[in-house]
Amino acid sequence: MSSGNPSERFVEAAGLKIEVMSGGSGRPVLVMHHDIGNQGWIPFYEELARDFTVFVPSHPGYGKSARPDWARNVRDIAIVYQSILGALGLERTAVVGLGFGGWIAAEIALGCPHRFDRIVLVGSAGMQPASGEIFDQFIVNTIDYLRTGFANPDDLEKTYGANIDAARLEAWELAREMTTRIAWKPYMFDQAMPYLAATIAAPVMLVHGREDRIVPLGCSERYASLIPGAKLKVIDGAGHFIEAERPTELAASVKAFVAGGR
Repeated sequence: MSSGNPSERFVEAAGLKIEVMSGGSGRPVLVMHHDIGNQGWIPFYEELARDFTVFVPSHPGYGKSARPDWARNVRDIAIVYQSILGALGLERTAVVGLGFGGWIAAEIALGCPHRFDRIVLVGSAGMQPASGEIFDQFIVNTIDYLRTGFANPDDLEKTYGANIDAARLEAWELAREMTTRIAWKPYMFDQAMPYLAATIAAPVMLVHGREDRIVPLGCSERYASLIPGAKLKVIDGAGHFIEAERPTELAASVKAFVAGGR
C-alpha cells in the first residue's frame, strides 16, 4: 500500500514545537534521522510506508523543530523524545535509527526499555569503536562531509542535484551547529554505552555499509557483541547514507525484521 501524500504537523513536547512527517498505514514505525537533519519524504520512507505508518520527527533543534537551548548531550534529546512519543501516542513501537539517530534511539532504549519492541540501528553512532574513530565532520565543510557519507562521492549530486539550493545548505549548517552542542565531547559516542548496552531488551538488528567512512563498521560490531541476541547485517558497496544509496534493500530488511524475522 502506498503512502500517498505524507502529512506534516507539529506536536508539543517538553515545551517545544516538534515537526513530524508521517505517512502510510499499518503498524507504526518511528524513523530517527541523521545528524544532517530530516531530508524530506525520501524514497526509503515511501518504501516503508507501503506496509507501515511511518513517523519521522525532526529532532529537537533540527529542521523546523524548536531548539532546546539548554540541551548539552544526546541523552537530553532522548529524554525529550519520551515526550514526543507520548504526544504521538506511540507507547510501544518499532524504531529505525539512522547514524546519529541510531544513537538517540539507543539512549531511549537504555532509559525506557518499554518504548520499543524492535530496534534497527543503521550505521549507528553512540558506541566508541574498538579501533579507529568516528569521522570528525567539523574538520571539513558540510558538502565534503556529505560526500564522505556515500560509498561513491558522486552520489551526492545524484541524491540532491548538481546545484544545491541555499535553503538546504542553511539547514545543513544549522544541523551541524546543533550537533556541536550535544555531541562534541566525547565526539559522537557515549562513554557509558559499552557498560549499558546489555540492558537493551528489545530485539535489535544492526545494519552497516561496508564502505561507511563516517561510522566505522567496528561500532556496529561492538553493539552486536554487547546487546544480547543482536544481529548484524553488512551491506557491501554501501556507505553511511544507506537509506539514500539502497532505499529498497534497506526497507526490505527493516520490513522482514519488524515482521519478526532476523
